[in-house]
Amino acid sequence: MSTEKFTYLNIEIEKEAMQHPLQAFASIYKIHKRKYIQKWVLGIIAFCIVVLFLPWTQNIRTKGKITTLRQEARPQQLNTILSGKIVKWFVKEGDMVKKGDTLLQLGEVKSEYFDPQLLNRTSEQIVAKKQSIDAYIEKAATTEKQAAALKEGLQLKLASYDNKIEQQQLKIVSDSMDVLAAVNDLNIYKRQIDAARVMLDSGVISLTDFEKRKANFQTAIAKKTSSENKFLQSKQELLNLRIEKNSTIQDYTDKISKAEGDKFSALSQAASTRAEVSKLENLYTNYDIRNQLYYITAPQSGQITKAKKAGIDEMVKEGDMIVEIVPDMSNYAVEMFVTPNDIPLVSKEQEVALIFDGFPAIVFSGWPQSSYGTFLGQVSAIENNINTTGNYRVLITPDSSYRPWPKQLKLGSGAKCIALLKNVPVYYELWRTINGFPPEYYSAESKPDNEKGK
Repeated sequence: MSTEKFTYLNIEIEKEAMQHPLQAFASIYKIHKRKYIQKWVLGIIAFCIVVLFLPWTQNIRTKGKITTLRQEARPQQLNTILSGKIVKWFVKEGDMVKKGDTLLQLGEVKSEYFDPQLLNRTSEQIVAKKQSIDAYIEKAATTEKQAAALKEGLQLKLASYDNKIEQQQLKIVSDSMDVLAAVNDLNIYKRQIDAARVMLDSGVISLTDFEKRKANFQTAIAKKTSSENKFLQSKQELLNLRIEKNSTIQDYTDKISKAEGDKFSALSQAASTRAEVSKLENLYTNYDIRNQLYYITAPQSGQITKAKKAGIDEMVKEGDMIVEIVPDMSNYAVEMFVTPNDIPLVSKEQEVALIFDGFPAIVFSGWPQSSYGTFLGQVSAIENNINTTGNYRVLITPDSSYRPWPKQLKLGSGAKCIALLKNVPVYYELWRTINGFPPEYYSAESKPDNEKGK
């Protein structure tokens, strides 16, 4: 059928329908309905143009998980300091404990610590050694007094010898005078005997007078010899006194030195005993601390998880893990991992929107002000070292100026992180995305308050 014939038939059908209106025909073909397609198309185009000029917040989307900012608030292993055997458990997995609560009792396995009176016996040894120190100190004091007495005796002996020497020196002077007198008498008698010999030869005196004078001369010689002997004997006695004085000094010096040696020996033994006491006190303290380590206590409040040892009398070695404690601290943080391409855009105190697992949220990526159910945080630390997955670790802490994070958060749960960047028009963001350009860089410190998300 040609086009002219088809058009003619349509015109005829319409004329017939106008002369004899048919309700079904009008409903099917909607002949009298006005067409709004053009208006709808123009409206949609105008709406899209308006949307292109709306503000859009650039952002970096990544995943993270709940952690803590401080190391002591993270799950920690509780290890044994000494080896032993399990005697009794005071907790089970899942229990909440407070700092100082007893978790486990250990028994001794080393033979040198089996003695139940070990502390008492060590304490008795310490007391005995301290008494020995007192005895050595008393001995040193006694020998010191003995040395002082010997020094005083030496001074008295020396004073006595000095008096004797002074007396002997006076005697020597007296003997020397006797010698001089005897020499003078001898000289006189010699002149007389010489004169008498001349007079005997001349016949002036008799032989008897000469013999008398000769006897006087012989007596003078004897007196001179006797005086000289006494003088030499006095000098020898003076020398003997000086020798005896030096001998006495030597004897007393030996005795004083021996007393002082005994004193220093006693002090040395006292010092050595003090060292032994210190060693015993160290052992006593170690034994006391070891006894306290038989009871393993919680280092901080938290929940008991991952008990590695179970049975009674089960052996544990030094450094073995017993349980794991999850602290009940609530200073949570979020660690997110940013690619090297986006890490230059992240700075400290930068605002980050967070969506926690288990908490419903409605998120408009480019309009954080219109999002619902999100929580805000700030970048607290940026690690400079890349991890094994090729990303950088960034820590986010709660923003105190906005609503607090939920108390129901648990360590290790997931979170979606949206780092908020600069506000730009929608058309600019589309152009940037199509061309693969990175978001514009900015510093969080210079960001105005009215641009922060709610």
